[in-house]
Amino acid sequence: MQETTTAPRRLRLHPVRPACWCFDTVLLAAFVALTVALASGYLLGLDIAVVDWADTHRPDWAYWTARTLNYLGQGTPLMVIAVLLGALLAWRTRSVRPLLPPAAAWLLIYGVVGPLKLTTDRAAPSATYKEPFLSQADAVELFHTAGVYGRSYPSGHVVNTIVWYGVLALLLAALLRHAGRPLPHPAVLALRVLPPAIVLVTTTYLGWHWFTDSVAGLLLGLLLDRLLHRVPWDDLPLPGRLRAWGRPALYRSV
Repeated sequence: MQETTTAPRRLRLHPVRPACWCFDTVLLAAFVALTVALASGYLLGLDIAVVDWADTHRPDWAYWTARTLNYLGQGTPLMVIAVLLGALLAWRTRSVRPLLPPAAAWLLIYGVVGPLKLTTDRAAPSATYKEPFLSQADAVELFHTAGVYGRSYPSGHVVNTIVWYGVLALLLAALLRHAGRPLPHPAVLALRVLPPAIVLVTTTYLGWHWFTDSVAGLLLGLLLDRLLHRVPWDDLPLPGRLRAWGRPALYRSV
């Protein structure tokens, strides 16, 4: 009797919008172009002008409102919420797959943003009145050897907000799907758009980042978010004993 073997299923990337890889290429090219322009001395005047305007248009009520809203971009609380949602979904579906996106997001953020911050070595606007007490012309430059204070570019707050809220939207949609209630598209749109927009504006307005730090964080965050959402989480091969906990949980019901 002839035995039949089943060929392993070919992994297919999950669709994103816009689907074309050319959009990812544009995001990467724009980030590289912005970095090169800043390193060459361009756009530094724009950064200084934005900071000077914000410093003279920041009454107490606006400062505290912006500071409160900026907590939307705190990476550690967002990571904890994502892990808790992933754990809840993992428990309900008896699958380890919901824990994969938060783990991948953490690795991607710290593996990409951290080295970029250390390499570009740009001080924040606050470095003019706090350590290392640089002049504004020195603080705004890339590769200025600001040491431990040179971690402003790109904005980690903006990257955190785009990536983590993307993961939260994915997990919330899966949780509601398994409960028989789809996540409304307006809710997904609000979750994906409003926090990044608020954090980009408030981070710049508070003078915690230069304007181009935030723009760079936006470009990089969108790129990383698209990479994460292309991953076919329900179909990834799992090692060893984890295969018993490999039921589809994120895009398909168990």
